[in-house]
Amino acid sequence: MDDQTWARAPIEPQSVNAPLSTSAIFLVVTVTADDEAAVATARDVVSDIGGLVRAVGFRDLGGRLSCNVGIGSDLWARFDQPSKPSQLDRFHTIPGSGGHTAVSTPGDLLFHIRGERLDQCFELERLILARLGDTVEVVDETQGFRYFDSRDLLGFVDGTENPTGQSMAEAALIGDEDPDFAGGSYVVVQKYLHDLTAWGALSTEQQEQIIGRTKADNVELDDSDGSRMSHKSLNTIVDENGVEHDILRDNMPFGRPGAKEFGTYFIGYSRDLWVIDHMLRRMFIGNPVGEYDRILDFSTAVTGTTFFVPSNDVLEGLAT
Repeated sequence: MDDQTWARAPIEPQSVNAPLSTSAIFLVVTVTADDEAAVATARDVVSDIGGLVRAVGFRDLGGRLSCNVGIGSDLWARFDQPSKPSQLDRFHTIPGSGGHTAVSTPGDLLFHIRGERLDQCFELERLILARLGDTVEVVDETQGFRYFDSRDLLGFVDGTENPTGQSMAEAALIGDEDPDFAGGSYVVVQKYLHDLTAWGALSTEQQEQIIGRTKADNVELDDSDGSRMSHKSLNTIVDENGVEHDILRDNMPFGRPGAKEFGTYFIGYSRDLWVIDHMLRRMFIGNPVGEYDRILDFSTAVTGTTFFVPSNDVLEGLAT
């Protein structure tokens, strides 16, 4: 295989920093059987995910197929490992203000499949589910797509503040603080459904005030004048030492116009779960309390689950 072919080989599993793609499938399942055989099947499938990615990805190297596997806290305990990622926990419901709630929903495994070709994403999902068989139940299956110039269905550019390079690693990947799981990441997923009719009834200026950016050219707006905080500001986390903490987002729009279903699939990778938890509490409860993220008047969270994404070495080691 020549150098050019190697450079275009499928992305290795558990590549949190894989490039943003044009297509994605977000698959969340639970292991329904209580017996050891079911757990062993799940463990074998996820530890060999690299083989499935390569089998499908080599059909078109330009498809840039990849897959990140996330494992929930309950299933991790059933894997009977000698230790546990220090921050791994279930997603806890956040009762918010204004009748808005960040719900908690089941999930043992997350497969974040992404690439440039939806058919390759589809084929990988099909093979994964065939291997898992009747040991799992699908909780949620969402096909995402890149929408024009990385916009969400509300019309705004999404993911502008994603860290890059070394900053990405510092924000998203576990380090020496948990050496057994260094190189892994925590990921939170939420599926939001939008009321586009109500959103479209707002003026562009009103929408921009809620988001905190201009709609046409994605310029950040200043809301430090004492007015209610925007979505952008509520999601900016600064600790008591003045240090800003980022996460890595790979959000994608999804929808079925015939069913009047329009939404955004939020997926955030982080080195520290508290950062995402703090963001969501500011969004749903408000800062100050009661001044919640006004985007929630038009977007409803219908799922919420937390997973640990091991490094590829740790993932493959689950089979031993």
